[in-house]
Amino acid sequence: MQQFLRTYPLPVGETVLRPRRQLNQQLPLRKKCRVNRQKSEPQETSNQYNCLAVETRFTEEGTTQITEESIQVMLRLASRIREETGGDLDDSAIQAVSEATGAPVDYVRLAVRAMPAQQKKRNLVENLKASFLAFDPFKRRLAMGGILGMAAGVAYWLGAVTQDQSGLTGLLALSAAIGSLYNTMIARDKFAAGWAGAIAGGIGIFTLALLSFISNPLPFVPVLVEVPPWLLPFVVTLAAGVGIFLQQFLTFNRTKLGLRDPVQDRQELLTQLLELTDRLKSDEQFATFLSIDMVGSTKIKAECDPLNVEFTFNEYQRFIEAIVVKNQGRIHSTAGDGVTAVFESPQSAYRAGRAIHSGLFEFNAFRNRLGREVTVRSGIHTGNVLAPGKDTTSVNFAHVIDIAAHLQKVAPAGAMVVSEATAVYLPGGASSVSSEKVETQDVTGYVWRPLTLSTPVLPVGAPPIPKN
Repeated sequence: MQQFLRTYPLPVGETVLRPRRQLNQQLPLRKKCRVNRQKSEPQETSNQYNCLAVETRFTEEGTTQITEESIQVMLRLASRIREETGGDLDDSAIQAVSEATGAPVDYVRLAVRAMPAQQKKRNLVENLKASFLAFDPFKRRLAMGGILGMAAGVAYWLGAVTQDQSGLTGLLALSAAIGSLYNTMIARDKFAAGWAGAIAGGIGIFTLALLSFISNPLPFVPVLVEVPPWLLPFVVTLAAGVGIFLQQFLTFNRTKLGLRDPVQDRQELLTQLLELTDRLKSDEQFATFLSIDMVGSTKIKAECDPLNVEFTFNEYQRFIEAIVVKNQGRIHSTAGDGVTAVFESPQSAYRAGRAIHSGLFEFNAFRNRLGREVTVRSGIHTGNVLAPGKDTTSVNFAHVIDIAAHLQKVAPAGAMVVSEATAVYLPGGASSVSSEKVETQDVTGYVWRPLTLSTPVLPVGAPPIPKN
């Protein structure tokens, strides 16, 4: 890995990318350091640094937002893209990694360059391509201009000294010149276009003059190519002007030429993304979920008469559903004796939960044929969910549902746990529920218990035969 030191200004601090050995030497000077390592093959990194260290400097205004987690995410994402693209990341991929992780584009580019290469060996062309793509766009335009200018100079010199009559060398020189013009046209701005054109023209003339100087004393060169001194500044100025003109012409005539502006395309994609996000967010609903489960249902099913179990559990489902509907709720899902109901308001869910627990006295007295009391535990939680078509019963995967189920599992038998998020909407707040608390999944819940009554239970026997 190269030894480097680059600083990127950020609104509230600066992030410095250093070799790990340098950073460790300066450890007493730092207030905080987060390190991310990417190990490569031992035989390839015996005398090299094998990790990146990111030092976050703090200012009086605050701290930067680059954390160890974001660095890990960035490097994993870059590695994944590198594997899928054969080891090279272009500007689009680097920009995507930057936007996905929040890291600066230059930092991502430098980190990608410092990442260990893939274990498979790459040939010279692949290494050159990877190095070229690691440059920022401005430097790439300059490098490409220099390469094409050199190619044009070499081709022109070959055509002159060989007295080529086939036109091959002339065609090569013309192709390199056209490539140089195209390189200036696709530059980001006129500044980059001017420099790319100037470098292409200057290196082309310099290459021609250098080859002519070297070949002058050679006896087998029949023709000497003379390059007057004034030609270099003339070609450099002309190439820079032509590059700026072509870049500006393309910029203002993309639509007429049937081309699309990358910046405009990106803006349109962002607009579509925001519109889709708004449409998806429009389905967001505020809802409260009540999770109910029968205590000891497995043991009841194993020990009681199957007909009595079937009758009582059917009555139990009707009992729950009737109370839910009465309190402006709907059944979201059922799984055996477990029921999840959804309500538009926390107050309705709380009333329904209390009614279910209190109503078990009557249920056990008149509808229970098991010969033992039915006891339930429940949990309530409130939050926002994305409901397709604004139908909260169609929500399948939501954090709110999971928390309600977790609260139900930690609730004592016969009690209901109301989350803090739900309790704040109740008249009197959490104090109206109780002072007893439980916690699960970093959520605090308040335990509500019904009044304890001695419940008469119907004798065990066959369910009553309905009258016609």
